[in-house]
Order: sequence, then C-alpha cells, then structure tokens
Amino acid sequence: MGTPRGVTVMAGSSEFDRRMLDALGIAGFMPPSLAHWTPLLLDGLWYFLGELPQKRRGAIILGQMRLPADAAPARRLATLLGACPTLHKLGQVVARHRGLPAELRVELQALESLPPASDPHAIRTAIVDQLPAHGAPAPNVDGGRILAEGSVAAVLPFDYRDGDVVRHGVFKVLRPGVEEKLAEELAILVPLADLLQQRAAALGLGAVDFVGIFAHVRLLLARELRLDVEQANMAAAASCHADDPDVVIPRLLPGCGPRLTVMERVFGCKLPDAPLPPWQRRRLARKAVSALVARPFWSAAPTALIHGDPHGGNLLATEDGRLAVIDWSLVASLSKSQREAIVDAALGGMLLDGARIADAVVRLGGVAPDDPRLGSAVDLALAELRRGRFPGADWLLALLDRVTAGAAPAPHQDLLLFRKAWLTIAGVIADLDAEHAADPVLIGEGIERWLGEWPARMLARPDSRLFATHLSNIDLMRGWADGWLWPLRFYGGLLAPAIRQS
Repeated sequence: MGTPRGVTVMAGSSEFDRRMLDALGIAGFMPPSLAHWTPLLLDGLWYFLGELPQKRRGAIILGQMRLPADAAPARRLATLLGACPTLHKLGQVVARHRGLPAELRVELQALESLPPASDPHAIRTAIVDQLPAHGAPAPNVDGGRILAEGSVAAVLPFDYRDGDVVRHGVFKVLRPGVEEKLAEELAILVPLADLLQQRAAALGLGAVDFVGIFAHVRLLLARELRLDVEQANMAAAASCHADDPDVVIPRLLPGCGPRLTVMERVFGCKLPDAPLPPWQRRRLARKAVSALVARPFWSAAPTALIHGDPHGGNLLATEDGRLAVIDWSLVASLSKSQREAIVDAALGGMLLDGARIADAVVRLGGVAPDDPRLGSAVDLALAELRRGRFPGADWLLALLDRVTAGAAPAPHQDLLLFRKAWLTIAGVIADLDAEHAADPVLIGEGIERWLGEWPARMLARPDSRLFATHLSNIDLMRGWADGWLWPLRFYGGLLAPAIRQS
C-alpha cells in the first residue's frame, strides 16, 4: 500500500485537494494526442468529488492510498469508479457519444469491462441477506470471486446440487449502499453539466450536450437498480428466442427478489476475445445483430424489447459455438408506431423524399414540424444519400443526432437506448472483422419478413400496418408510384445549390 508519489496527506484529513487529484494519475489513461481534453476531465472530477459528503471523500482518498504507490492509472481509475457509480455509468455513456473524438471514445470504452473493485466479503454478505429462507437452491457462497461488476451491481458465482448433479449459477446483487451513493451523486450532475459546458467552450473543445448526457445517465441508473424489471426482461427475451438454438438467455432460478437475481451460469468467452476462426466470428457477429436488433425490430408485436447494452462483455461465445446474451437490465422498448416511423424514414431516404423523412422524424419526437433544424438536417441527410451513402440505421441515427442535439423536449428515452444499442453492437461486430454486417443483416431480415407476408397482404385492408415490416399496402403502392420521381429528386438536389447562387 502507499500514497501516490508526490502527495502528502495529513492524518485525519478528508479534503480532496486538487494537487492530490493531479498526482493520482487518473488522467494517465488519456493518450498524448488527447491531452487537450485532460483539463476538462480533471476539472469535472475535482468538482464532482469536492461536492460529495466529507465521509465519501475520505473513503475515496483512503481507497487510493491502499493501492500500491506504483499502481497503474487503469487500476486507480477502476478503484475511483467503483466508489462512484454515477461516474462509472457516465464514462460508459460518453464512450458512445458521437460528439467526442473517436480516439477518446475508444479509450473510454475500456470502462465497459473494468476489473471488480468491491469487497467480495461484503458482496457475499449482501447475497446471504437477500436469499429467502426457503425456495432457493442451497448455494455455496463461502468462496468464489466477483466475476463482474457494473455501476450498481456485482456478480458472484455459486454451485448447487440438483439431485446428484452439481450445477453452476450466479448471483447478481445490488452493491451495498449503492442507493445512498446515487442519491448523493445525482444531485451534483445539474451544476456539473453547466460547469463542463462552460469549460468545454473556454477550452475550444466544441459543443457537447452534457445536460442531455447526464439526464440519460440518470435514467439508466434508475433502470439498473430495478433487478425485478431485469428479471422480467430476461423472461421475455427467453420466450422471444426459445425457438433459436443458437441464442442462449440465462435461465432464472428460484430465489430472485428486488435486490437479487439468481440465474444459471453461462460459460463462455467475451465475443470479441473468442479464439474462433474468422468465419465463425463473422457468423456470431451476424447472429448478434439478427437476434438483438433485427428479430425484435421486425415484429408485429406492440412492443419490441431490444437489448440496450450489447457491449462485448455482455455477449459471450459459448463453448459449443452459440451466442449467449447476459445483463438485461437495460432494454429499449420500441413501440409499433416508433418502428413504423423508423421504416418510413428509411423508405423516404431510398426515395429521396424529404417530406416523408421529415414527417417520420417528427413522429419519433424531440422536434417540432416547424423547427428550422429539421429542414437543414433533412437536406444534409439527402445530400449524403446523393453522394452514395446507404439509408440504413447509421444514416438515420446521424440524422436524428443532428435534429435532436440540445432539443427540448428530449427524444424518447427508449429511442436513445435503441441508438446506444445500435452504436454499441456496431462497435462489437467491427471488432469481429464484420464492420459492414449490421445494416445488411437488419435489411435482409426485413426483406425475408416482407416476402413471407404476401399471403396475408392479399386479405388485409389497404391501410393496415399490422405487419412485421411496419408498411401497409398503401405505403408500398405509394413507394412504387414515387419511384419515377427519384431521378428528378436526385438531379434536382444536385442542381439546387447552383440555381440558388445564380
């Protein structure tokens, strides 16, 4: 154990001195090319930690002092984030924010799989306290290490007997005291957002919507605290994928409660790290997009449940070559009307129909029909299509980002979660050497459903959208009828700037 080099701490002192923060090496994970972001990071950390209650500040300092004097920056960062669940979740969210440089986002994505920092004994005690007296497996919780740790919960393995067979399971339990910590930390976010926006402008770092980011963090943390909701999500996901032998959803076991989930343990390797041949990695990449996005999206169900946090740590390649999906605390619940609007926007993009795109974006929320940002964002999106960009999910999300940046009211939170899910899974499959697979898989599944709908379409009302592809027969006929306008819209858009200048 030791104090970081260059820091002197007075006995009994719990003041969080700025010099101590500078000497801890927390900013050491930033590459030299991003040194201009380091002052903003340190200012934000200093303000956040300084606003915490004195007891919390003292515990954080003590946690850093208990580390070896030469501890690596990654370990110090993991220890700090383990003590501050809001910072941990904030780092994960910011890691997927397109307003930040790509290099910075790559560095922050390491927060998705930091080593556990909690005391295993305290976690085991919390598990035993939450287990019901009867009805749960008789587990062995005396040993074992923490398998994984997130912003609010930790996962610990256990064994139990099922007759003469020893089976393996895991407990997912809320970390002790996490609700109290969140209450203290969330109160700091509003003034912190104002500070960061002012400092970012002063440092010339561009406009980043910290207010919107922090509001999203608040929502995510509130959802992650509800383990009973995650259990319901897992049951729904298991039902959805019951007929797919290549997808594994952990089975819930007796003993679950509001603060504790008991489930079977799935053995496997993180998908990006799996030692598989290239063809197998690409197969699992396509399966991930199909199972987690395409299948629920192309559904006639009133609500589509889409895994909201499919990063590499939540996707496992099992020993028998299947895809296991864990951690269902965050789920995007897209309504049928939202999916219809998304398909309308994509169809408008294929037809270069700006009015149709704008109408779909308005229906998705977050922008008024007369908002000037809407017209300029649609014009820019159409210009990208004329230059050869495909009107897929990446194109649509970029359009929504432009329209809703700083919007009031903010876009629907489930739509933001869907955006996060798509960006996250796109990053995972890029690591699997299948970076261009996401849109083709999504569209291919939609075409397959469309072809299978034709018998039912023969008997459907012309305006009925009760189909998995979210298009009525009138929508299809209108699209075919507008096809002849495509050359006019294409060349008209190219000539419009020259005409305006003349």
